[in-house]
Amino acid sequence: MLKETISGFIDKVCSIDRVSACALVSRDGIIIGKYFDRELNEPWFGALSATILASAESVGDIIKSRSVLSVTIRAQDFTLIIVGTGENFLIAAIMHDNADPATVQTEILTVAQKINCGAKNRGV
Repeated sequence: MLKETISGFIDKVCSIDRVSACALVSRDGIIIGKYFDRELNEPWFGALSATILASAESVGDIIKSRSVLSVTIRAQDFTLIIVGTGENFLIAAIMHDNADPATVQTEILTVAQKINCGAKNRGV
């Protein structure tokens, strides 16, 4: 059942317009579920996604920000957005270069809230 739930979340994120790949990652960098459209070093992707979000959250604490919603990395041919889903997980999504990160972020945040609520209900 948990496998189907995780797969459902991955499907929801990948169904967002212009998202080409995504992963559900634990806060310690372990990939829990994924869909990748390209070859990549999955353990490193998970570990670095968790590190990037943790670093951004630390910067947020330093500058007295209430919370960091996401981190966006823009390159020439893709955009990576990392969104926290609560205390235990994050979503890392790769978008085509012409995606609107703000729109995608809003849609990913909706999925993130569902993951967070589900984790709280399961006591995770």
